[in-house]
Amino acid sequence: MNARDELAALERASEQSRPLLLTGNHAFAWAARLARPKVVPVYPITPQTPVLELITEFQAEGRFDAEIITPESEHSVMAACIPASLAGVRVFTATASQGLLLMHELLHYAAGARAPIVMANINRTVASPWAFWPDQTDSLAQRDTGWIQFYSESAQESLDTTLAAFRIAERVLIPAMINHDAFYVSHALEPVAIPAQELVDRFLPPYAPAHRLDTEKVESWGNVVTQDMFYRHRQEIEAAMAQVPQLADEIDREWADLTGRSYGGAVERYRCDGARVVIVTMGSMCGTAREAVDALRDAGEAVGLLKVRLFRPLPVQALRAALAGVPVVAVLDRNHSPGAGGVLHQELRAALYGLCDAPRVHGYLAGVGGVNVSPEKIEEFVRRAQSSEPKPESDWVR
Repeated sequence: MNARDELAALERASEQSRPLLLTGNHAFAWAARLARPKVVPVYPITPQTPVLELITEFQAEGRFDAEIITPESEHSVMAACIPASLAGVRVFTATASQGLLLMHELLHYAAGARAPIVMANINRTVASPWAFWPDQTDSLAQRDTGWIQFYSESAQESLDTTLAAFRIAERVLIPAMINHDAFYVSHALEPVAIPAQELVDRFLPPYAPAHRLDTEKVESWGNVVTQDMFYRHRQEIEAAMAQVPQLADEIDREWADLTGRSYGGAVERYRCDGARVVIVTMGSMCGTAREAVDALRDAGEAVGLLKVRLFRPLPVQALRAALAGVPVVAVLDRNHSPGAGGVLHQELRAALYGLCDAPRVHGYLAGVGGVNVSPEKIEEFVRRAQSSEPKPESDWVR
C-alpha cells in the first residue's frame, strides 16, 4: 500500500468513528480496548470500578485480548504491572484515591525501571475523613514518583489522552497516568466519538522495546548500583521527562489531523488573546471556567483560561510563553497540600519566577473535597484577583 492509499484508509477509518453515550470511566475502558494491551492488572475501588467492569465485559465478549489480573490489593496490582511491562508487553491499569496511595512505593520503582505502564486514575478525596468526592490531591501527592501526569476535562479527552499517553510513555520509557475528576467526569454521561480500530492501530503501533526480560537474551535488571550509576540514572530519567512537553504537542497535532480533535498539547489556551486576567486550572473545573470566561467577555472584561493538561513534567516554557505580559493570574486548585496550599498555585509561581513581565499570581483553594464551584463564583474570584495584591499562600474560597 502506498502513502496515498494509507491516507485514504485512515480517512475512511476516521469517518467510521461513531459517537456513543459514555461515562468518563467507560471512555477509559474503551481507550484500553483500542490500545490493545496484553496485561491489565486492576483492583476495584470507588469510583474507578466501572473501568474494570467494562473491560471484563469486553473480554467476556471476546473483544479484548488481554490477561486481566485481579490481585489482592493495589500494591499487588502495580507489582504485577512492572514485570509485565519489563517483559515487553503493553500494560494498562486503573485506580483511585487510596488505591493510588497504596501503590506509592511501587510507583517509584516503575519509573526507575523505565516501565511505560499507562494508568487511569479517578481523582477522589483521600482519607481521613472518608469521602468520595472529586479532589486531585491523590495524584498530585505522587508528583515526585517519576510518572508523567495528564489531567483531562471530559470523557472524550480521557479516551484520546490515554491513547496519546501510550505513544508518549513508550517513546520515552516513562510510565504515565491520566487523571479525571470523580463523578463530574467519571460517572457523567456525554457523547464520545470512538475512533475506528484501524485508525488507532496506525496511530499506536505494537509495543516492541529494544530491551526486555527475555531468557533468550539475558540482561541484568534491578541490581544494586554505585552512587555514580544512580546519579546518572536519575539524569537519564530527567532527560526523558524533558522530551515529554514537545512530544505531547506533536502527538496532539497528529491526533488532530486524524480525528479533528485537538487539546493544545501540554496546555490549552481559551480566549487568552488580549486577556488582562487569565484563569489557570486543571480537570473538570476548566469547563466551568469557560462558562465564567464567556460571561466576563460578554460583560466587556478581557479574561481568558489556561488549561494545564500536562502537570508532570510541568511545561514551564509553555506556561511562561502563555502568561508573559498578562497582568493578573487566578489559579484555581481542587487540591490541598497542608502547609503549602494549592499545589498548582505554588508550582506556577515557581515556573514564572524570574520572568521579567510575570503576572501577579493569586491562588484560590476552590473545589477542595468536591465542593461545587459555579461560574458565578469563578467570576467573583477573577474580580477579587483584580482588586487585591497577591499573597504567597493560597486563599480558601467558597
